[in-house]
Amino acid sequence: MSDLEGFGFVLPHWFYWGWLAVMPLIMMALDRWQQKRKGPVEDEPTPVPGEVQKPTPLERHPDAGVNVFTRAIDWISEHSGVFVAFWTVNAVCFYFFEVVMRYIFNMPTIWVHEASFLLLGMQYLLAGAFAMLHGAHVRVDVLYNLLPERGRVGMDIFTSMFFFIFALALAITSWTFFQNSFSMHETTVETWGIQYYPVKAMMLLGAILILLAGVSKLIKDIALFIRLGKEGTA
Repeated sequence: MSDLEGFGFVLPHWFYWGWLAVMPLIMMALDRWQQKRKGPVEDEPTPVPGEVQKPTPLERHPDAGVNVFTRAIDWISEHSGVFVAFWTVNAVCFYFFEVVMRYIFNMPTIWVHEASFLLLGMQYLLAGAFAMLHGAHVRVDVLYNLLPERGRVGMDIFTSMFFFIFALALAITSWTFFQNSFSMHETTVETWGIQYYPVKAMMLLGAILILLAGVSKLIKDIALFIRLGKEGTA
């Protein structure tokens, strides 16, 4: 730590990773305790001005393809997204600390910016499964909304092929990045010098989570496609 002398307080690496692991669990536990005190509150989607949100086929048929396997994947996707969402609080606190140290004590930090952009990068990767579960990924709806309901489900199944190509490529690449980073004991080039392999492990974990979320959605789409076909011929 001799290179860090004279920089004031420097966040220890072990505390950074430990806090990212523990802090969301504390916040989730507090949130659950508060919900029990107040009772369940139903979340209503926020309307977008000038835009009519057409429900997706799976939103119209939420029970399609639901089984123990898809429930487990959806539970993981939901809670992993909520978990990393609380990391945003850390980024706000980090930059508040930086502003105070820089402009009040004239002691700018050498770790806040790096800690924050690594945090937000990992958050982006790990939240992919949550976004897929809630249909938050960008989709061009020009042709999609013109199709009948079964046609939209069929298009979702078709486009899943491209999704899995991307997700598998991400997983394989992330595994290679993680292996190389771990074997070389790679660290950032900044003075803080935190290890990179946990960050690249989060890339791999994020790819696995989004792959699982994609499998869950595909199972539901296929089940709904079959159901709508039977209803159409009944």
